[in-house]
Amino acid sequence: MSTDTTADAGLEARVELDISGMTCAACANRIEKKLNKLDGVRATVNYATERAVVLGMPPQHVSELISTVQAAGYDAKQVVEGAEPDGYSDRVKLLRTRLLVAALITFPLGDAAIVLALTPQLRFPGWEWALIIGAIPVVFWCAWPFHRAAWRNLRHGATSMDTLVSLGVLSAFTWSVVATVLGSPQETSYWFGYGLAPAGADTLYLEAAAAVTTFLLAGRYVEARSKRSARGVLEAIGQLAPKTVRVVRDGVEQLVPIGSLKVGERFVVRPGERIATDGQVLVGTSAIDTSAMTGEPAPIEVTVGERVLGGTTNTTGALVVEAEKVGAHTQLAQLAVLAEQAQARKASVQTLVDKVVAWFVPSVLGIALITLIVWLAIGAGSRAAFSAAMSVLIIACPCALGLATPTALLVGVGRGGQLGILIKGPDALEASGVIDTVVLDKTGTLTTGTMALAGVHAFDGTDPDELLALAAGVEHYSEHPVGRALVAGAQARELTLPEASEVAALPGHGVRGALSGGQSVVVGNQGLMEEQGFDLPDAARLVVDAAAEAGRTVVLLAVDGVVRGGFDIADQLKDSAPGAVERLRKLGLRTVLLTGDRRGAAENVGRQVGVDEVVAEVLPAEKAAVVERLQAEGRRVAMVGDGINDAAALATANLGMAVVSGTDVAMKSADIILVRRSLDVVPDAIRLARRTLGTIRGNLVWAFAYNVAAIPLAATGRLNPLIAGFAMSLSSVFVVTNSMRLRRFEPGA
Repeated sequence: MSTDTTADAGLEARVELDISGMTCAACANRIEKKLNKLDGVRATVNYATERAVVLGMPPQHVSELISTVQAAGYDAKQVVEGAEPDGYSDRVKLLRTRLLVAALITFPLGDAAIVLALTPQLRFPGWEWALIIGAIPVVFWCAWPFHRAAWRNLRHGATSMDTLVSLGVLSAFTWSVVATVLGSPQETSYWFGYGLAPAGADTLYLEAAAAVTTFLLAGRYVEARSKRSARGVLEAIGQLAPKTVRVVRDGVEQLVPIGSLKVGERFVVRPGERIATDGQVLVGTSAIDTSAMTGEPAPIEVTVGERVLGGTTNTTGALVVEAEKVGAHTQLAQLAVLAEQAQARKASVQTLVDKVVAWFVPSVLGIALITLIVWLAIGAGSRAAFSAAMSVLIIACPCALGLATPTALLVGVGRGGQLGILIKGPDALEASGVIDTVVLDKTGTLTTGTMALAGVHAFDGTDPDELLALAAGVEHYSEHPVGRALVAGAQARELTLPEASEVAALPGHGVRGALSGGQSVVVGNQGLMEEQGFDLPDAARLVVDAAAEAGRTVVLLAVDGVVRGGFDIADQLKDSAPGAVERLRKLGLRTVLLTGDRRGAAENVGRQVGVDEVVAEVLPAEKAAVVERLQAEGRRVAMVGDGINDAAALATANLGMAVVSGTDVAMKSADIILVRRSLDVVPDAIRLARRTLGTIRGNLVWAFAYNVAAIPLAATGRLNPLIAGFAMSLSSVFVVTNSMRLRRFEPGA
């Protein structure tokens, strides 16, 4: 698929379509080729998200795009911003209903068919027709998605696995009806040259038709559930931006929909509200929580003239902002585009199956036809000829092939769920087998993501606990993360806080107040102390310099005009981080720390955990670029992150892994979600994914080898359809049993 579209290209002529009816990656490729034949159009069709992104076509001409998709045999509707994908949930529910109906009918039908076929004394008049009537809902209604896809492919001169499934199911049913109408010979028959079977045992193959439908519907349902999570990234990003904005028009503040905001307009952002769009501060001073966008744990103090990003949170003071970018041009929207484009480049394990099926299906159909013709030519009779041809179709019916991926995925995902590892789909497994580099976000991944008291410094010999109590007393009612860290540190030491009065926030600098003992207290950064005319002792300057080099935040305490102490505030390293990084290295993986935080802080964390490389001070879009640079160097990259700023990088990486404590955007962009709090879950997830991938590959090798070996036996009449159906079932049992071994996976090895 095309990958050369940029995040900001064609924004004015960009159309997105929801596509329905695709059953494999070949469908997406077919639609993409059709769309790209239109003049001036560059289209990318994403099978995982069931969405097409079309550049170069004005929105008013969307009907031409929809007509092109429909001409290819699929349905399309234009994506409406903020709306749910039309009918997608209903399609998944309908697929689940078909699966349940098929399962409820198949199991009793199969039991009855086998018992009646092999036990003549239990048969009753019309028993064959009773079984046929019972199979009709499964063969026609439950298997309708396969029949519809096969017909669509036939109209366009193509074949797929759906073609073989549809023919196998319909052939088994048709042969059963024909055999019932013609009647069965009243003598015993031989299976595979030996063994006796009661008369009529080789006439009905309804259980084979029903079982194939049920098993493959189960695989299709698993795939649909995985695709649903893949398409949720855009919706999650959209929810981060506020739906309304307080615009100042004609001097009056008005609450209007976000879509009506224009470039150059002024809007008000109150404390606790999300900033509507990218812009410049005109009035006010405040602390902005940008952790989700930049990875920086400490809020950024902004004042007049400074720029803010849409989707970030205003924490303290009221602001008036002038909108500089709106809609698709904002940085938040650009992240959505980057994530979507990266997802479109993802491959799937199922792609291997689709490629093989491209030649396997026509070959099987040709072999079945040749078998029928040859048997008729040698005078074997229509029953024998049709039986041999049917045996070829049934033995070649890719039941085991269809089960190879979903059964291993189900067991692997189930075991992962028990261990706090959520694997979204086969793409993650495929990527796990080739990665050689793990990129780790800092804030919220290697660290806790919350500001905490890391140390107390007394410059005049005063008890450090006494200084901490004084600072916490003034900061007691503060909502600033630094203030909360001081109070939490004092509470952890069980300190008694003095009563404070006349407390006043000094935006961008700190806070001041008076204590019950008559002391005047100022808590803030070095700039505030110098602004107040307080002399900084040499010890204070050394602490500030050391903290700056290490990337920590330092606040100082002045009592009655004398700077007496300082406090280190830092994001805390997770206890499990060093051990997890060491396990990754033992797996043969190179580790890279990637963060938007300051270089000093990043390098300090990098030294503590033992990563091979540190990349710091990068913007959100640059994170994805760093991943692409590593890939250009020949690296296969896994990305571990938690914030909005990680979304594009998670989707760009060969394998995206999101920490569950992060944002919805990050989790929906990732291939694997890490629920367990310990960072040891990262190497465990890679090991489990690799184990599951190995199981899928083993299943596929068996399924292909089985078909290749069994088809000649069926074509030469060595297998009748019943035995062919039984052998097909044994192949499926092997695949399922092999997949069940994943239940024994243990973490921590």
